[in-house]
Amino acid sequence: MSVTLHTSLGDIKIEVFCESVPKTSEVQAPFTAFPTQSHGFQLLTPHASHQNFLALCASGYYDQSPFHRLIPKFMVQTGAPANPTAENPKGGQSIWGAPFEDEIRPALRHGGRGFVSMANKGPGTNGSQFFITFDKAPHLDGLNTVFGKVIGDEGLVTLAKMEAVEVDKKSRPKEPFRIEKVTIHANPLAE
Repeated sequence: MSVTLHTSLGDIKIEVFCESVPKTSEVQAPFTAFPTQSHGFQLLTPHASHQNFLALCASGYYDQSPFHRLIPKFMVQTGAPANPTAENPKGGQSIWGAPFEDEIRPALRHGGRGFVSMANKGPGTNGSQFFITFDKAPHLDGLNTVFGKVIGDEGLVTLAKMEAVEVDKKSRPKEPFRIEKVTIHANPLAE
């Protein structure tokens, strides 16, 4: 399974590791969560904990989401809502409206440029935010759930453009860029 983040700086295609981290990534058929008008979610099954990232992608949740944190030679972060509301707060949330547990897999590491991982504030605090690495980040192994990797040259070129954006003292890009929309692909090698 793969997705393409269509950003204001170019496309980034991501292979999503559905089998390794199902809670973080997978959407099962039939789709068991659906967006409400405010991009919140109503669950149709009691334990549909395996579909957060792709369910948020499918719902349009990430559309217009800004890349709000950028640390050159480390990572770029996104996934907070573009227009926060009481139901969908500034920091974002999972499809369950509450944080969910980590899915740490020893084989999945922050091993270089282009790894995609959940952003969190400690164990069991995953929501909607995620980051993409610019380089190895072994200090995050065992702390953040790696759930994907950038595939294809176009995504790496887009990452280079992002990394070149100047930031302020709080690591915020001085020239804003965002996810415009997301396309979901069934085959990671599909165009």
